[in-house]
Amino acid sequence: MHWLKPLVYSIAALASVVMGLAVWQAWPGWQPGWQPALLVLFVALLQWAEINGRIRSTTVSLAPTSVAGLVCVIYARPSAAVVYACMGALIGKWLFKRQPAIKAIFNASKETLAVAAAVVVAHGLGFVPISLGPESRGVTPADIVAICAAAGAYALVEEVLGAPVLSIAGRLSMRHILMANLDIRYVVRLGALAAAVAMYLILLQSDVLLLAMPLLVYGIHLGTAMRIRTRSERETWQRLSRATDEFNSVDFDGVLRTAVIRAAELFSVHEVEVEVKQPPRLVRGDANDVLYDGPPAGAPASSGQAISIDLTTSADVASLGELRLLIHGGQITLSERENYTLSTFAAALRTAIRNATTFTETKRLSEINARAAAIDPLTELANRRKLTVYGEQVLATRPPNGVTALLLIDLNHFKEINDTLGHSAGDQVLVESARRLKATAQPDDLVARLGGDEFAILLVGLPAPALALSRAHGLLACLNPPMEVDGVRVSVEASGGVAVASSDGPGKRTVEELLRRADVAMYQAKRNGQRVVTFEQSRDTADVNMLSLGGEISRGIANKEFVVNFQPIVDLGTGDAVGAEALTRWSHPQHGDLAPNRFLDSIERSGQLGPFTEEVLDQALCAATVWADAGFEMPVSVNVTPRSLLDATFPDMVERQLSGREELAANLVIELTESVTLSQLEVVDDVLSRLRGLGLQLALDDFGTGYSSLATLARVPVQELKIDRSFVAAMDAPTETAVVRSTIELGRSLGLTVVAEGVESERQRAKLWEFGCPLAQGHLFAKPMPLAKLMTLLKAGPGGKPGRLAEPLHETGSVIRIPPSRRARGSQQAAEGS
Repeated sequence: MHWLKPLVYSIAALASVVMGLAVWQAWPGWQPGWQPALLVLFVALLQWAEINGRIRSTTVSLAPTSVAGLVCVIYARPSAAVVYACMGALIGKWLFKRQPAIKAIFNASKETLAVAAAVVVAHGLGFVPISLGPESRGVTPADIVAICAAAGAYALVEEVLGAPVLSIAGRLSMRHILMANLDIRYVVRLGALAAAVAMYLILLQSDVLLLAMPLLVYGIHLGTAMRIRTRSERETWQRLSRATDEFNSVDFDGVLRTAVIRAAELFSVHEVEVEVKQPPRLVRGDANDVLYDGPPAGAPASSGQAISIDLTTSADVASLGELRLLIHGGQITLSERENYTLSTFAAALRTAIRNATTFTETKRLSEINARAAAIDPLTELANRRKLTVYGEQVLATRPPNGVTALLLIDLNHFKEINDTLGHSAGDQVLVESARRLKATAQPDDLVARLGGDEFAILLVGLPAPALALSRAHGLLACLNPPMEVDGVRVSVEASGGVAVASSDGPGKRTVEELLRRADVAMYQAKRNGQRVVTFEQSRDTADVNMLSLGGEISRGIANKEFVVNFQPIVDLGTGDAVGAEALTRWSHPQHGDLAPNRFLDSIERSGQLGPFTEEVLDQALCAATVWADAGFEMPVSVNVTPRSLLDATFPDMVERQLSGREELAANLVIELTESVTLSQLEVVDDVLSRLRGLGLQLALDDFGTGYSSLATLARVPVQELKIDRSFVAAMDAPTETAVVRSTIELGRSLGLTVVAEGVESERQRAKLWEFGCPLAQGHLFAKPMPLAKLMTLLKAGPGGKPGRLAEPLHETGSVIRIPPSRRARGSQQAAEGS
């Protein structure tokens, strides 16, 4: 910038010399008249007819002033033409346009020198101005050539003088200045040349036609200006479109880089910076590259004008950031179109930042989740999932890269460390054990923690199967040295089982099978007091037939192989059937009828528990509809496994089955198995609550055999208790009798219905009746049977009374059952009282 004023003053000095010479030559023969005044005024007025642009902080004007200058050359004496052009430029720039003095002096000097060059070229080619020629003369090609040459000289001087000044003022290269809007500039110059030639042809007719010159030139100017502005706007929107298209990226760094470079190009400013708030970051750059990328506090100070636009909208919770256009060495005001373009660019940038931020955060969370899904958080080892994935990839390699084996390690007496030193000490032992195992394993081996104190090491690339046992001993040996835990030296013992991958049958070459075999071998080592044992087929006691059932369950459900039989529940006093329990059998094509204890575990492991339960529930509700239509209003009881209560979608499935037969809800009893502790998880409470909300009843099956029967009864909103058959069968013993009696009394005090299971004799029936038990089921009354057989039995009835399955104990009287509504209230009050 320090070269700008010296350059301008040098150009002004040269122009002053030329102007002085022109005045000296023109003065002796100068005669006043209206023509000189009109030419000066014409030059001055054309300074207003500008098409303004901007290169960074410098305003660039494209005006048809060359028309006025060329008209001066065409009409006036050579020296007078220079004087008229200089005076008109000074008046127009300084007085009319109110430009700063240095800028007005530069523009007037440039105009003076350009007209002087045009005069020299025109008269050098023999051109005679109209004011000096004969009153009547024709148009010659030489005149047109001279005018065109003069216009070229004029344009050349303007470019040569203007480019260095604009380059210094805008801090741009000369090439950039010369190439910027090159086509637009020459469209303007060609228009000016056409206007000058037209004026020459007009003025040949009469001097008076000088008065028409402003109107002609201004008309040409309006047409050119309109085309230029239309083209400029189109190119601006095209550049904006290209810039915003580049925002279609989810790369946050790429979005910010594109923003600063494209904005600097689009708005022709020195630099652009984008500051984002979360995380704090500032990116600054020019039209060529990024100049700074880092924390806002560390960015170099910027000088000059800054035009800012907030990237945050009212819909944003927190501040998003800011876009700034930086202009050095001057002040500018954006046009209305530039402001609108800036707003559009900022909106596109805002959306791009949001999208990139969202993608970056999603990717970060995905990586965290992927790591969490594959890494044990305590030991930083692989978990079971990663072991399975990696192991399956290794085992799928064909041909295998050596022998693959799996070592399963269990830390002996680890519970004692937890109980004695605390869980924090136990965690330290696990972390140190993991570190040692990982350090001892080979680079291609995978060390994983399966959970608790169990570790697994996938041994890959073994030259021979026999080396698996040797490697296993080495890995276990690394755990021998005592560990320092909270100032206490702890010795850790471990047992291990090794399974070598083989191809001795379908499903044998899988990670799950290796884990199962290694587990069998590890417990063999524990039983025998050995450190590590290799799996042997002869020691595998797994029931292959039962394992194969897991793969057949889906087919069994689809083929309706699971058949529901029904065992009636009877009023002990009257002998009438008052309900029925659904009991499922698997009518297997190869293995025959299978009892539930033969296939339930397989169903739970297979992931088919939901479809199986839905099938059983559907058959039970269909049966309840059949006997209700026959006039027997009695509920149907369906057993569900504890795992169903951990499934949040289980109530939805029940509701789906009740859809269209809602009247059966009150006659549906869901039996919960009490032989295992019902989970205290919130999901179980939610499932039970939603089941009760459907209007059905809950029963606690096998009561008295669980780990915490009374605690379960107080927490679970049941309406029915079922005494386990083992207590009924042993009622002759004092202890079992006490259990049965106390259970019946407990049920009555809580307003619950009590059902005794496994009643086989009239003696048991009478005794239960004596204790106050209202209902029972067992072979004394009926064995489980298909629905058709049950309906035949109910319709016949002993003594011809439908629904009666046994003779009444007394001709009159029976135990009065409490209605379900009172049972629910009694259960709730009991729970609240507990």
